[in-house]
Amino acid sequence: MALLSGRKLHIQLAAVTYTRAVVNTAFRMVYPFMPVFARALGVDIQAIALAVTARSVLGLTGPVFGSLGDQYGRKRTMLAGLIFFTVGMVVVVLWPSYLSFFLALLIGAVAKLMFDPSMQAYLGDHVAYDQRGRAIAVTEFGWSGAALIGIPVVGWVIAYAGWVAPFTLLAFLSVLAWVIILRTIPGEPTKPSGRIPFRDNLKTIFSYPAARSALLVVVLISAGNETINLIYGVWLEAAFALKVVALGATSIVIGLAELSGEGLVAGFTDRLGKRRSVSIGIALIAVTCLLLPLVGQNLIGALLGIFLLFIAFEFTFVSIIPIMTEIIPSARATLAASSFAAAAIGRAMGAFISPTLFEYGIMANALLALALALFALVLFRKFVRVE
Repeated sequence: MALLSGRKLHIQLAAVTYTRAVVNTAFRMVYPFMPVFARALGVDIQAIALAVTARSVLGLTGPVFGSLGDQYGRKRTMLAGLIFFTVGMVVVVLWPSYLSFFLALLIGAVAKLMFDPSMQAYLGDHVAYDQRGRAIAVTEFGWSGAALIGIPVVGWVIAYAGWVAPFTLLAFLSVLAWVIILRTIPGEPTKPSGRIPFRDNLKTIFSYPAARSALLVVVLISAGNETINLIYGVWLEAAFALKVVALGATSIVIGLAELSGEGLVAGFTDRLGKRRSVSIGIALIAVTCLLLPLVGQNLIGALLGIFLLFIAFEFTFVSIIPIMTEIIPSARATLAASSFAAAAIGRAMGAFISPTLFEYGIMANALLALALALFALVLFRKFVRVE
């Protein structure tokens, strides 16, 4: 396939980055506003955590949805995912309740499982490996942008228009994203040549030691991250009495951290080598997990600890994506989708145990995340050899 470069590549990266910012805003807004949604819906924190856990468990189907990009083309799958996303947002707008909120999280997860692997596979097809780290890092600005811009906007909208209003806004923005992807990403044959069936792709992935190990590493670091990610809003509200707009503003700290991590990937991962970068990133996760309870005795220290943790996690996670696109080139979308499933398993594990751990304080959450990071580092260095 022809490799992308120059203005054409920049336009397509901008299109998918905007789209990811919209989808990821919906995905991420539940975390800082968990207490707000719980009060508005008349349920407790555990009920919202259950919805998040169910969404994460749904990620186990990632290889099924994501592999559609291998079977039916990258663009078609991306567009179909955005249709699902819009439906999920509209469900809440038309029928605001805990059940519709629950469904919106699940439908939005399906959309993300369809869009992201197909987008990453598309870049794997069209961007040279020695430049792929930078290209993927640019698209990950759609993740940090959701925290840096999307979540503060959601906080403002909730404060002034109610908890349903963000779903209306996101539905509109997703329709715009659908049009942009339609116009900027070129079409492909209905059945791309050279693709092998989903079952064969999956069998290949799980018979390949580097692929299995890389997926387990994703499980471990995602579980550790979710152990803290799920409760940081609850922690900050309880410890420092933050209100809804302030909770939204804390996402700016996370967004800046993730933006910094993605910037580091864009600047250094291709130069240092993907494998070395991932190893450095996991080691930094371990260090920051150890520091978080120590520096989190006041608001500034807590925000600094969260900032450092999210830089480390984002640098690690984005650095491993190019490796995932190269381990098995014939099954790029399926392996990318499997990595989303692995991340979902990790998030489900973290979401399940995080509230219980938090009963013993933030230290318990941080220590578990530290242990998982150390295990991931040993596993990655021993079994994942792709440079």
